[in-house]
Amino acid sequence: MNRSIHPHFNPWLALVVVCFGQFMVVLDATIVNVALPAIQTDLGFSDSSLQWVVNAYTLLFGGFLLLGGRAADLLGRRTLFLAGVALFSLASLANGLATTEGMLIAGRAAQGLGGALLSPAALSVITTSFGEGAERTKALSVWAAVAAGGGAVGLLLGGFLVESFSWEWIFFVNVPVGIAIIFAALRLVPNSRHEGALRHFDLAGASSVTGGLIVLVYAIVEASNWGWGSAKTLGVAAVGVALLAAFIAIERRSPAPLVRLSLFRLRSLSTANGVFLLVAGGLFAMFFFASLYLQDVLGYSPLTTGLAFLPVTVGIAGGATIAQQLIPRVGLRPVLLTGMLLASAGLATLAATTEVGGSYLGVLGGLLPMSVGMGATFVSLTLVATTNVETSDAGLASGIFNTSQQVGGALGLAVLSSIASSRSASFLSGIGGQPTPLQGQEATVVGFQTAFIVAAALVAAGTVLTALLLRRRDVALIDGGETVPVPAA
Repeated sequence: MNRSIHPHFNPWLALVVVCFGQFMVVLDATIVNVALPAIQTDLGFSDSSLQWVVNAYTLLFGGFLLLGGRAADLLGRRTLFLAGVALFSLASLANGLATTEGMLIAGRAAQGLGGALLSPAALSVITTSFGEGAERTKALSVWAAVAAGGGAVGLLLGGFLVESFSWEWIFFVNVPVGIAIIFAALRLVPNSRHEGALRHFDLAGASSVTGGLIVLVYAIVEASNWGWGSAKTLGVAAVGVALLAAFIAIERRSPAPLVRLSLFRLRSLSTANGVFLLVAGGLFAMFFFASLYLQDVLGYSPLTTGLAFLPVTVGIAGGATIAQQLIPRVGLRPVLLTGMLLASAGLATLAATTEVGGSYLGVLGGLLPMSVGMGATFVSLTLVATTNVETSDAGLASGIFNTSQQVGGALGLAVLSSIASSRSASFLSGIGGQPTPLQGQEATVVGFQTAFIVAAALVAAGTVLTALLLRRRDVALIDGGETVPVPAA
């Protein structure tokens, strides 16, 4: 146990506090998915713009994660943790009071920025409070369990709040929790920081990468209305790409870059992050479309939808546990490849079972293998992303991996939502005349089915890349039991 911070410091109490902060972030993500239909109806979101309720959060979260991690090291981990909790809570309050699309999207973006400050600071508190070895492994296991538990509670609590009160309460619930976390952190969490480091914040890098991603996602979202090959779509996309290119140029010249590009020379790290971009894109979109299908097509209430997703949480936890047991015995590559194949098969099953007259049993037949495969995949990819990395770069490697998760999820959702909207519009255009309610529902389901197929293809593509690029020697330390996983935020 590391007590160098303070002789009376109890790292386990600090762990409880920062885990509650992470719990709030995870809780919010799942709560929002259950509440999407109610939000759409109340604020008048279109089918294509609804995804911004999710993407405004994930883009700001992913874009500023690395900056948040560096700021935590330089300014103090508790300082950034408190700032993140405060911003997240205030943005939650603003979201609950939102009366227009723009207000809610802006509030969700502010929440994402708060999460980008909170999450890496919380993880840094754990890694600096517990020495490498058994105690840190236990602490990280608690961190991962809390994240899974937050997902489960969010599904149920979200359904209960929306059904019993209104969707606004899914955001209001964060406010008292955030206040309690702030008071507990002031008392129990140390304000450690990295002394002697170059005090430079790469705000230009963080702003260019986040701006580039937002512009690129906007181009993808509007492509179904503008036309994929239109000058407007290509022009806006070009601006996004230019900003991302500027980010790379900034990182090469910055005295303290947000992302040290030389780190990507590690084959294990670059492969894990490239694959996770694809995998996250497919899996994040699943929650979005499955939630809409259960409520808009099968007619489930928000609470019933939350209950319907509980097997997913159990499956993820089960898949992660199985992976941790199997990796030392059979090696990482077989476990990772099997997990991704299982997740892809589950998504393909969802494409086949989501019908206008479908049933929950059909949906469950896709959700279960998908969730077990997802659990195994997340654990395996996290290990790959953090192996072969020097101790001084561990935080950066973890931050890059978490960023890949958020960015991949945002881009994947944007692409799949646009494809689904285009497919639904194409179905309706082939009908001629005013579609009946049943035909409108059929068009929606056709779009969902297409999205699930593309999601399955993305995960399958990640499987192929893994098989081609990841060598046994790249994961030798993992197979030898010498790497401790750092859970994704």
